[in-house]
Amino acid sequence: MKTFELSGTMRAEYGKKAAKAMRKQDLVPCNIYGLGENLTFSVKKEDVRKLIYTPDTMAVALTIGDTKKMAVVKEMQFHPITENILHIDFLEVNDKKPVTVEIPVQLTGHAEGVKAGGKLSLEMRKLKVNGIYTQIPDRVVIDVTSLGLGKKMAVSDVQMAEGLCLMNVKDACVAQVKATRASAQAAAE
Repeated sequence: MKTFELSGTMRAEYGKKAAKAMRKQDLVPCNIYGLGENLTFSVKKEDVRKLIYTPDTMAVALTIGDTKKMAVVKEMQFHPITENILHIDFLEVNDKKPVTVEIPVQLTGHAEGVKAGGKLSLEMRKLKVNGIYTQIPDRVVIDVTSLGLGKKMAVSDVQMAEGLCLMNVKDACVAQVKATRASAQAAAE
């Protein structure tokens, strides 16, 4: 998992009015929960852009005043119309306690079913992985080369490194090769 450096300042005022005033100054209100004390702080909107708009899952090295903490993003709230970031919740992590995060899925290889005229479909873009944050990879890489026409790959078929556990339903479909009209006609003939 990649690390993202972020610095913030402690918040003096709380509530809707204070948060609205902060957002007008291009600041984002944030909270960090977890192992020790819960902190309420704010960060600059431009500083979090690379954290928000990335396909990778990142650990965040937070510097709040003279306090340093490691965290992962727990939840982000966006404005429904303008899509501006409204609030970020962080979860503090360490090397001893496992954490559950969603990481993106990347498919590799050329499926046999696609060669036969089917269409490869990625059904789950992210998988929930539980483990120590330093052992969690940037993404789950799945080889679909042996996936035939009409076949699917379930969560139980995905192999993870030792110490990591998938938290999704075991029967859920991650990727599948769907039959197309052209492949159905070819099979009928």
